[in-house]
Amino acid sequence: MSLEPPRARDAEATKARLLQAATDEFAAYGIAGARVDRIGAAAKANKALIYTYFGSKEQLFDAVMDTHVARVLDQVPFTPEDLPGYAGRLFDFLLANPHQLRLATWHRLERSGTGHEPDGLRDSMGRKTDAIAAAQADGQVTAAFTPEDLLAFTLALTNAWMPTSPVAATGQDTRRHRAAVVEAVRRLVT
Repeated sequence: MSLEPPRARDAEATKARLLQAATDEFAAYGIAGARVDRIGAAAKANKALIYTYFGSKEQLFDAVMDTHVARVLDQVPFTPEDLPGYAGRLFDFLLANPHQLRLATWHRLERSGTGHEPDGLRDSMGRKTDAIAAAQADGQVTAAFTPEDLLAFTLALTNAWMPTSPVAATGQDTRRHRAAVVEAVRRLVT
């Protein structure tokens, strides 16, 4: 019988597993329906570590949202002079990352009014509307709408055919819908 020394805990790896398991759980059930027991089991970690590392189930959800908002901001470059191209890239990202919109929906349903906004989101939205205003001033984008409206319309059009949308059907032709989204945004900004 060999006695191996106890394994050292890798706190960062455990946090990463908890965040991934929490992403899946929150995307499926929201905050109220999520269970820390299932998150801990899926992460192969003691559920008490959720409270140690994140404080509460709500704070774990906030950490998940912060991670996912940072990811989309990092991976989908914003181009105010080419909002149709941005809409196409965002469409592709959201299609490849279905949890993104589900988490955002749960955030609006269960965390609005709580004082927590995902890290970087407000600043990102401000930078985007400022960039659209500059593109409008340069004549690259129509000034028929406010920068805030153009951004909101672009985001809404991009989300219209996502699986979380009530109009999206299974087996949809995503290439055709992507092309329609890009064309709709192109028409909006010209």
